[in-house]
Amino acid sequence: MLTPHGHDSADKTDAALESSSRGMRVLGLSFAVLILTAVAQAVVFTFSGSVALLGDTLHNVADALTAVPLAIAFWLGRRMATRRFTYGYGKAEDLAGLVIVGVIAVSAVLAGYQAVQRLIHPEEVHALGWVAVAGLVGFLGNEWVARYRIKAGREIGSAALVADGLHARTDGFTSLAVLLGAGGAALGFPVADPIVGLVITVAICLVLRDTAREIYRRLMDAVDPALMDQAEEVLAATPGVRRVGSVRMRWTGHVLRAEVDIVVDHRMSLIEAHGVAVEAEHRLIHEVPRLRAATVHADPDGPSDADHHAPLSDHRTPGAARISGAVRPPG
Repeated sequence: MLTPHGHDSADKTDAALESSSRGMRVLGLSFAVLILTAVAQAVVFTFSGSVALLGDTLHNVADALTAVPLAIAFWLGRRMATRRFTYGYGKAEDLAGLVIVGVIAVSAVLAGYQAVQRLIHPEEVHALGWVAVAGLVGFLGNEWVARYRIKAGREIGSAALVADGLHARTDGFTSLAVLLGAGGAALGFPVADPIVGLVITVAICLVLRDTAREIYRRLMDAVDPALMDQAEEVLAATPGVRRVGSVRMRWTGHVLRAEVDIVVDHRMSLIEAHGVAVEAEHRLIHEVPRLRAATVHADPDGPSDADHHAPLSDHRTPGAARISGAVRPPG
């Protein structure tokens, strides 16, 4: 309450930089944990020969490597906007998401290939106790990383980081599947190990589908409809706003930007109408999560026989001017 605050470009840039810095810290620590987990599993694989454990190890390595493109994206996102990249470099996160999808796809192919080869050419699995321990270690490491990434990703608004966290969580459950393979082999069913390897491959493919869908939505500028509802309610409650026109929002990395139209009394002076628009932006930034900037266009509500957008009528396709329904303020 005692600290003054503002909404100029420096304030918004500082907040965005802090989000990127936190993302970098999360990636660095989770990368170290996953690499240690994968190394421990790889050591056990070398003397056990468990193809299920190999598939889980490859999956953990792939999950750790996804931190690299994300880290590059967060680093790029810290750069200032230029005359060519006028919105900055936040979209690099979405490109990193595409790399993540590719890495997950490659890990699925490798794990599936190894499992099929072991079904065709069976080999005995050794050190089943150590295989079980390695599976448990994989689960614990991945679940910790999943919680860490998902929590941070949601707090800073990074879809790529949340997707990576969900990927790690599924890795954890596939690590538990390694225990089933070891148990089956211990009970005299050596084929259980490659079968579990195939199950892990299917699990990786499911993660691939969910991750690709999330990244696709970001690339297509999709937002949660609940955010649209919230923005409309905030605008409608702003003093001086008679109606709410179109509301558009898009993600730039882990930051939201908005473009909105409001209708004000046509008898207002330019200064008064501008004041209403500034107050509307101020409220949006305060009340809509992750919103960093809003462009507010004020339209006059009259006179009744005036068409203030007549020069643009030939340049607008039907429905392009309005995405959300008009919302009247209370009273």
